[in-house]
Amino acid sequence: MSKRVPSRPPISPDQQLRERARELRLHGLLAHWSDYAREPWLPLFLEREESERRSRSLERRVRAAQLGRFKPLADFDWSWPQTLDRARVEELLTLAFLEEAANVVFVGPNGVGKTTLAQVLVHTAVLAGHTARFVTASQLLNDLAGQDGTAALARRFAVYARPTLLAIDEVGYLSYDSRHADLLFEVVSRRNQSKATVITTNRPFAEWGEVFPNASCVVALVDRLVHRAEIVPIEGESYRLKEAKEREQRRAKSSKKPSKRKPPARSRRK
Repeated sequence: MSKRVPSRPPISPDQQLRERARELRLHGLLAHWSDYAREPWLPLFLEREESERRSRSLERRVRAAQLGRFKPLADFDWSWPQTLDRARVEELLTLAFLEEAANVVFVGPNGVGKTTLAQVLVHTAVLAGHTARFVTASQLLNDLAGQDGTAALARRFAVYARPTLLAIDEVGYLSYDSRHADLLFEVVSRRNQSKATVITTNRPFAEWGEVFPNASCVVALVDRLVHRAEIVPIEGESYRLKEAKEREQRRAKSSKKPSKRKPPARSRRK
């Protein structure tokens, strides 16, 4: 017969309040707990302190994410891309891939929503309490390449290795030398199998040799990215180009409308 595991005794209201104060690190309050434990204002005080700290924590994470302005998912036109697995994207928004430290790669031409989806993932992670950061490939690589000395470079590597989620946007839009390839490889390697990384790229992996010409680490870089990765292909025409054409059409229509001018007032004869 299997032994019954003894159930834990229920936690008293006093213990619950004390544990909340301990999590808030209110050491002065804990040191004089007997003086305040029965005060009627104590539960409300702890609740407001918890709420304020959650709010400040969210503000810090939002600033650290460096998202800027972006289109929310509610405004995303799912019907525009010719190919996009919506169910797969919605599954990613559950953030289960963060627990697996899996990577996500959005692959597709310009203007099909890769950046928007990456930003939405970062924002969702921040709201869920995770640390996250959004950065373009050029910002990341130029930042690292510009560090003066080994110690400074190590500190910047730590900045990009630390967040639970790192989104690197626009890999493939510019070409980089082997030095930049080594830097990206180091970032990906430090996060490999421990933190999730989101990549957006307009180039299939077979063409990354053209993005980083003469770089010996390209094969290893791709290998680390695709290991335990969700590859999300997106195909279609540029949505930005579509919006630009629509704006131009609206301007053309408004310019063709006849202007309504009032007839000149007739002079009265005296």
